[in-house]
Amino acid sequence: MRVGLFIPCYIDQLYPQVGMATVDILERYGVEVIVPVDQTCCGQPMANTGLTEQARPLAERFFDIFADYEYVVCPSGSCTAMVTHHYDEYLEGRPGFSELKQKTFELTEFLVDVLKVTRIEGHFPHRVGLHQSCHGLRELRLGSSSELVGLTFNKARFLLESLEGIQLSELTRPDECCGFGGTFAIAEEAVSCMMGLDRIKDHEQAGTEILTANDMSCLMHLDGLIRRQKKPIRVMHIVEILNEATAAMA
Repeated sequence: MRVGLFIPCYIDQLYPQVGMATVDILERYGVEVIVPVDQTCCGQPMANTGLTEQARPLAERFFDIFADYEYVVCPSGSCTAMVTHHYDEYLEGRPGFSELKQKTFELTEFLVDVLKVTRIEGHFPHRVGLHQSCHGLRELRLGSSSELVGLTFNKARFLLESLEGIQLSELTRPDECCGFGGTFAIAEEAVSCMMGLDRIKDHEQAGTEILTANDMSCLMHLDGLIRRQKKPIRVMHIVEILNEATAAMA
């Protein structure tokens, strides 16, 4: 299986270890990983602020780079959702676009739905709190929303629960926004910070030692607040946890 790995710009520039851990996990499952060196931003920051024409060439570039891969995988729910839910405005009707949307996956989604991983063989003896990013939850449906009645599921939690020694925190509001929202954190700084502090407080009462999520952007926001408040909580992307846990068993 040949996969094109799409790395969000903030991971590329600030958290390269998340990208490297993604490569390690995929290769551990026998996937051939290609990281196109000419990839750029998906255009989400521009699209979120209404700059449609500035986002369009980035969507077109993404298509040109990734259209021929068997699958496209990204360690970010928001960037994946940008491609699968918001590129229609720029690429609708272009031959191959529908196929590109269908074969583009967030990392945990790819592991569970495509590779059919049912258990991660690893050891991670920590109390972990899972933050559910809005794009992953509401658009990609990586988990069920708490306000809905019926079958519950969560792909990230499913993978984490299979690790030996792990304990998962039980939050009072398991799918509430952290307040980051990309440019929202700049335009509405005070509201964004209050929402983030509220999420951290929920993790504190649940005894979270390590706070994780599918989106490093949410974790970047929460980690900044944690550091400024000098809270004893460590932040890790879910793929860092999976990679560290499986490496310990090797």
